Amino acid sequence: MAQEGDPETDLSAAALPVLYSFRRCPYAMRARMAIAVSGQRCELREVVLRDKPAELLAASPKGTVPVLVDVDGRVIDQSLDIMLWALRRSDPENWLRPSHATLDEMLALIAECDGAFKRDLDGYKYPERQPVPDAEASRARGALFLMRLDELLQVRRCLHGDLPALADIAMAPFVRQFAQVDAAWFDQQPWPALHAWLRARLEAPMFEHVLAKYAPWRSGQHGIGFPSARAGAASSSGQ
Repeated sequence: MAQEGDPETDLSAAALPVLYSFRRCPYAMRARMAIAVSGQRCELREVVLRDKPAELLAASPKGTVPVLVDVDGRVIDQSLDIMLWALRRSDPENWLRPSHATLDEMLALIAECDGAFKRDLDGYKYPERQPVPDAEASRARGALFLMRLDELLQVRRCLHGDLPALADIAMAPFVRQFAQVDAAWFDQQPWPALHAWLRARLEAPMFEHVLAKYAPWRSGQHGIGFPSARAGAASSSGQ
């Protein structure tokens, strides 16, 4: 866990965009991944969702993470928009330009993940929160989407080429959550390509970097310089 005096806390005098984040949130994970690979420096403020700081709520009253406040005051409070904001500044691994898809095609697949698949994930993981709880039905519907991904991955190692791109990074945290609900069941499914893809995403050094633990931010404190210097040696490929 980073502490005062660590390199991560040594922010330059220049103003930096502020990123409100929560380590385990899949939306925040994918935003941090894009920021890290782009090399765009931010002031990371790790928040506790049950005790949201007033500054976060002032920037985005909906109170979810991630939220990015740019140096000009512009607020971006959708994770995919934060990813695009970072990658349009610097995209050294060509996440916006994979070998076998356009950006629009990637965004369409991500929309399926963020829409129907996310609803099925929530129904599977949190059946008690649903009007009509049916975890098995939610799992079955989510599995149909994962089967489609497995078919894509039988052709290439990643969703739109042999190297990870925007869709791989944006969707992996949600596939990870689905897999964790019942790991034994997930491991038994006949999806070898999907299993290999997810394992590669989770074992990539960049993923480990963005899951680093930081102390919760408090008003009046400095945030954490993100990404750290160590991120420069971390590759997202994980092949």
